[in-house]
Amino acid sequence: MMNQTRWQTLMNAMGLPPSTECYNALHGAYSEKRRFYHTVDHIDAMLSHFDGVKEIAERPEELELAIWFHDAIYKPLSKTNELDSANWAQTFLASHDYHEAGIARVHTLIMATLHNGSLKCHDEQLIVDIDLAILGAPPAVYDQFERNVRKEYRLVPWFIYRKKRKELLQSFLSSPSVYNLELFKERYERAARDNIGRAINRL
Repeated sequence: MMNQTRWQTLMNAMGLPPSTECYNALHGAYSEKRRFYHTVDHIDAMLSHFDGVKEIAERPEELELAIWFHDAIYKPLSKTNELDSANWAQTFLASHDYHEAGIARVHTLIMATLHNGSLKCHDEQLIVDIDLAILGAPPAVYDQFERNVRKEYRLVPWFIYRKKRKELLQSFLSSPSVYNLELFKERYERAARDNIGRAINRL
């Protein structure tokens, strides 16, 4: 769960101060009224998935921090959400003298959630698969996800949204697999393809 106790535990594990102010800022960001999917619930779900696969992460603390920050800045019509979120994480870590290689890794992990490039390391594949686990959710949960995403893009005319959403969903179906790691393929691949296919047919 995205609560202060978990945040403090993560800060301790990374050798960082409690950073309550940053926690409050993150929680406030995910609680913005204009958000319907990229909310505290989304981070809760990702942290829950992460807890189930934590043992296969190469650097679990850095990956968890990347989860906390990855959608911290979210403006539906912006093309720099991931970069802005990654830069926030970078600034936060640098302000506490976290080592440069670790800062770079966290930045890269967040940028991997753009879902538009080649993934160079295991943890990048892992955070992307965790982020996309929603695609393999039970049908009712997935359908609510689609409705919530549309609410976030409610200012975009339907004919434009329909075209762009269809292109994105089709890109997942056109890939050899939706997920990167075998663990996620086994758990979610079939359900994800069924959900995506159904969503495309409804658009």
